[in-house]
Amino acid sequence: MAAARVALLRRHGLTAAAANPVLFSAHGLRYRKLEVILTKTIDKLGKAGETVKVAPGHFRNHLMPKMLAVPNIDKFAILMREQPKIYQHEEEVVVKEVTKEDDDARQAEEKLKEYQAAAKRLDNALLVLRRFISEGNELRTTVTKDEIVSEVARQLNINMHPDNLHLVSPLSSLGEFELPLRLPRDIPRPEGKLQWTLNVKIRRP
Repeated sequence: MAAARVALLRRHGLTAAAANPVLFSAHGLRYRKLEVILTKTIDKLGKAGETVKVAPGHFRNHLMPKMLAVPNIDKFAILMREQPKIYQHEEEVVVKEVTKEDDDARQAEEKLKEYQAAAKRLDNALLVLRRFISEGNELRTTVTKDEIVSEVARQLNINMHPDNLHLVSPLSSLGEFELPLRLPRDIPRPEGKLQWTLNVKIRRP
C-alpha cells in the first residue's frame, strides 16, 4: 500500500520530500498547527481520509517521510479522492485538534518503549571481557564502571549512563558477575525478578 501511494504521488509530480510552502508555513511558530489529510488510520490521531491539525515538526519528521499524511491543499485532496482504498470517508471531513500535551504524551510513551526494549536486551545479554591475570584469579588491572559502560556500547550497541549501573567497587577477579541496573521506575520490573541486571563474564584472553 505504501509503495502504491509513493508511485501515485510521483505520477502527479510529487514526492515525500516535495517542498511546498504549506509544509513550512508554520516553521518557527511553536504552537501553530498544520491541517493535513491522513492517508492511513493512526491511533489517537484519526482515520484515513480525515483532516486533522498537527504540529509542523510532527508532520515533517514523522507523518510526511512515512507518507502517513499529506498537506490539506486542493491537489492533494483531489489525489486522495482518486484513491478510494486510501480515502474512504469523502462525505464527512473531521477536523481534530492535536494539543501540545498530546504530542508530549506520545513522545514520552515512545521513549518508555525504547527504554524497556534496552532494559530487556541488557538483562538477557552476557557481556564478555578478557583480562590478563597476575596471580590465581586476580586481574592485573581491575574492571571499572566506565569500562563496562564502554563495552556495553561496543558489544550491545546500547548507550548507557554510568549512573544506570550499580557497581560498588571495580571487578578484580575472573568469573561471572550479576550487576544491578538502576533504571527509571516507570519501566516495569522483569518477570520473576526484583530488578534489572547485567551479566558480566571476565575471562582470560
